[in-house]
Amino acid sequence: MTATLTDPTTRPVPGQGAARRTWHLRANAVVLLYVAAALVALVAHDVLPVPRWLAVHLLLLGAATNAIVTWSEHFAVALLHARAPSRARSAARLVALNVAVLGVLVGFCFELRAVVLASAVLLAGVVLGHLVSLVLLSRHALMSRFARTIHFYLAAGLALLVGVTLGSIMAVTGERGVWYDRLHAAHVHANVLGWVALSVLGTLFTLWPTVLRTRIAEGAMTAARRCLWLCAGGLAVVVGGFLADLPWVTIAGLVVYGVGVAVALQPFVSTARRKHPTDVAAVSMAAGTAWLVVAVALDVVALAGASDLHHYLTGLDALVPVLAVGFVLQVLIGSLTYLVPVLRGGGPAAVRTTIAALAPAWRTRVIALNLGVALSALGSALHLPRLVVMGGWGLIGAAVLGFLALVVLAFVPERARGPVGGLWIGVVMTALPLALALSGQGGAHGPSSVVLTSTDEVQTVQVRLVGMNVEPSVIEVAPGTRLKVVVTNDDAMRHDLAFPDGPSTPLLSRGEHAELDLGTVDAPLAGWCTVPGHRAAGMTIDIRVTGAETPGMDHDGMASMPGMSSTTSDVDVDVHDKPGAGWQPRDARLTPAPAATVHRIRLPIVEKVVEVAPGVRQRIWTFGGMAPGPTLRGNVGDEFEVTLVNEGTTAHGIDFHAGQGAPDEQMRSIEPGQSLVYRFTADHSGAWLYHCSTMPMGLHIANGMFGAVVIDPPGLPAVDREYVLVASELFLGTTDEGADAAKVADDDWDAAVFNGYPDQYVHAPLTARVGERVRWWVVAAGPNDGVDFHIVGTQFDTVFKEGAYLLRPGNAERGASQVLDLEAAQGGFVEQTFAEPGHYALVDHDMRRGESGARGVVEVTR
Repeated sequence: MTATLTDPTTRPVPGQGAARRTWHLRANAVVLLYVAAALVALVAHDVLPVPRWLAVHLLLLGAATNAIVTWSEHFAVALLHARAPSRARSAARLVALNVAVLGVLVGFCFELRAVVLASAVLLAGVVLGHLVSLVLLSRHALMSRFARTIHFYLAAGLALLVGVTLGSIMAVTGERGVWYDRLHAAHVHANVLGWVALSVLGTLFTLWPTVLRTRIAEGAMTAARRCLWLCAGGLAVVVGGFLADLPWVTIAGLVVYGVGVAVALQPFVSTARRKHPTDVAAVSMAAGTAWLVVAVALDVVALAGASDLHHYLTGLDALVPVLAVGFVLQVLIGSLTYLVPVLRGGGPAAVRTTIAALAPAWRTRVIALNLGVALSALGSALHLPRLVVMGGWGLIGAAVLGFLALVVLAFVPERARGPVGGLWIGVVMTALPLALALSGQGGAHGPSSVVLTSTDEVQTVQVRLVGMNVEPSVIEVAPGTRLKVVVTNDDAMRHDLAFPDGPSTPLLSRGEHAELDLGTVDAPLAGWCTVPGHRAAGMTIDIRVTGAETPGMDHDGMASMPGMSSTTSDVDVDVHDKPGAGWQPRDARLTPAPAATVHRIRLPIVEKVVEVAPGVRQRIWTFGGMAPGPTLRGNVGDEFEVTLVNEGTTAHGIDFHAGQGAPDEQMRSIEPGQSLVYRFTADHSGAWLYHCSTMPMGLHIANGMFGAVVIDPPGLPAVDREYVLVASELFLGTTDEGADAAKVADDDWDAAVFNGYPDQYVHAPLTARVGERVRWWVVAAGPNDGVDFHIVGTQFDTVFKEGAYLLRPGNAERGASQVLDLEAAQGGFVEQTFAEPGHYALVDHDMRRGESGARGVVEVTR
């Protein structure tokens, strides 16, 4: 049995007329304004301090929400044969809706939590009122066989109420961490897969055949019922799974949701086979629905492959163009392309004229938008050059701007329009992607200096934090200039910017910004990022005053700033003195590799104050509470799964030289309270270094964040004793701040050490017996220098360096070795036997280091 559906946008219903069509056109003008604003935010992101999420929220919260509220009411009236609600009431609801939307956006942009919360409450009230209106329509209407599609709008509204609640909690708490990530993930899915996608799917069951001008497929309403139960139920599981941090539960919910979308596709595809899409409205809606399928599939893959929730959310950026543009915006464009001409009215001839006015270059625009979605998504996911990503967004922007221009031109009389419209569209679609792509070639670098000459009003300068740089790094002003700087973090790491005895920003995540009012500037100022080591790495800014003496890098007041001492510390230490009371030596013994082929290790990042040299205590950053971190051991082919948990106060990461793979995800920095799982397979034998991967790496390594991974060569024979020694340098700083970043940058170390403490194996000698074969694993951690490992009074008959044997026993004619020479980050082992008892000195034979703490004693007995 088949059913024919009269066009729901034109069917006469009580209260419908020319005035209501005019009202709908005005309501949809608001939708188009939000789309245009989103496009402006996209283009302006690299010029103005516009957060990345603003364009997405202008599209989803602004344009999509207005369209859903407007059109869901319209379709409910048409499908239920109901009397249209009061136009004044509908208009008041839309006004309140947009007040709430703008309040949320402004509140988030300017960190006004009270405004965000009040606007969220208003938004929830508007949505609740909209749902009540739909329920009342269904109770007082002549029900039709298509009425159950209204249930999609009710489920979508409930999903938005959940999303608004979760977003409000995020705004009120403001604290980033594990719970923030859970709320964020649940918030995104409730809003996009719930509020937007359910509304779109419910509408397409009736609008899709209408656009194709054909009958509804058999079983469409049965499919609609099944689709709603599967999608709504799956979404509930997804939201709950994210909040409970149960990834496999969440994946199961996404799979159920995907099955629901697949059920909806059956009548869609059946209808399209009978009547092929041949115009911009139908093709755009079909492509948009296809991107929804792709997005759900990619979402499942991303979640299944993520090591933790933060890792998943970081990768979710690649889904933004797929969901927001490919799905939501494209369906919106297709729907409006069909509905605007119908609503404009004027008779069949006028409708055909409006449709023709929206048709120029439609194939080119559809191809450009979808190609742009693919390029921007793949570019973000695969970390392709910025030019590729910006080129993709340029194609998207050109297609959207072309559509907006055509809508405006459609309301211009045809005689006045002439050939200008088509020519203008061609210019836009050529110039915009080219401009955005060229902006991508500039990379992340902005001007190095800015000169301001006017003092008539407040001068505002845009400042970017990116790649351990502040751009611009110099601002020159005339005396008496009132200066403000708007600071935007465009780096993957968190940064801040602070001035001595002046204003400072909070720690900013990527895309966040803050404004600093420096007041009237009459004297030079200096500022920098206070994250430990970032100033030494170059994250500084100088405010220079014309005619005044320019300050150097050691500015007055620097000692009062957190995160950096004012000058290179001058610690008076005798590295050969006795350790303090309670000091314990690091156990250098190395145990055999475990029999297991899969090694699962939890590696917490812990900050602690310890004695790093005789009489010197300072804060260190550690892997596993020790510096060096714990030594890991295995065999070639073994798999390692290391769960890194940041229990410190600043961002950290990890890099295992023993593994191979793209560093983008596994070696990323994680913020305090976050974790990641680092997986690698030991493809090759060797003595490998691991260390913190967060910039500046030199400071993080110098502060204790390094260790060794030993992967045995196949057939490695057993020996009587094995020791592991990790060589490094000490850069003594302050008790609270740890290693001195300026010393690290200048390679001005205070001591050289084995296993983290000078002369420790002089105070606690290592042991061996005469005739025992001893293997010495050595890794040079640096951060800057290597090691020339030597044991006085003996020779090495076995040398394994950087994955290859240089000497083996039984080759006496080839001689022996006296030194294992390693550059920074290299490793290997040597073997020998002691011929007689005594005390043998082990030493770094670069005497600058050997005489500065890199030495020990081996006590050999019979």
